Amino acid sequence: MNKADVGIFGGSGFYEFFKNAEEISLETPHGKPSDSVFVAEIAGKKAAFLPRHGRGHKLPPHKIPYKANLWAMKELGVSKIIAPSAAGSLKKEIKPGDFVICDQYVDFTRGAREDTFFDGQDVRHISQARPYCEKLRKLAADACRKNNVAFHPSGTTTVINGPRFSTIAESQIYKQWNCSVINMTQYPEVVLANELGICYVNLALVTDYDAWAEAEKGLKASDAGQILETFRRNIENLKKVLMRMLEDVDLAPCHDCLEKPQKAKFS
Repeated sequence: MNKADVGIFGGSGFYEFFKNAEEISLETPHGKPSDSVFVAEIAGKKAAFLPRHGRGHKLPPHKIPYKANLWAMKELGVSKIIAPSAAGSLKKEIKPGDFVICDQYVDFTRGAREDTFFDGQDVRHISQARPYCEKLRKLAADACRKNNVAFHPSGTTTVINGPRFSTIAESQIYKQWNCSVINMTQYPEVVLANELGICYVNLALVTDYDAWAEAEKGLKASDAGQILETFRRNIENLKKVLMRMLEDVDLAPCHDCLEKPQKAKFS
């Protein structure tokens, strides 16, 4: 099936992009995705949108069917994925409202998250030294500049299991390790994209300072109202950035990303 070129994972703020979209319901070898996939032509590109938490944000991070979601994108023909996610800041200089174009992650998830397609018969050990597509990261940075969106061109995201947030002590540890932001969905989403040879970029949308800020003099974590307002502002900026990325994206296969699963075989 070749229904789409670019995939987008996101939430409720994106539906207006897909008002006249074709809604596609898929069943994969790994079960049903989080929701239907919405496919539409945007900026001359065939884009597929999948709400990772499902409509109405009904799936907590540890219950998202990551394997089914990525498989569905691959089945539709997607070769590149843009994956925005809300995040908390672990650095004073990364302010609420900023974007961070992550280049690394640290995984602190656990339990039931299925995190590989190579879990039997075909066993592969895939490199995660550089998990995020460099070409898409540059494209995202250029789109932020052109839209005057405050951004940080690199950063490490700590991925926690959720759905609870960090304690102050946990947050301080992540900060001491020089992590930039914290979220709950980047793992295993990015590694599964890598295993399928799909280019993948994350834009971390900073909504607030993480719990470490509660122990800092003169700095306070945002309350729920401030977080919601920042999230709305981030969504408006993200729409502009996404539109520019879709206008400028090169649909040619990225050799580095395509090679990852082929090179991963361990004999």
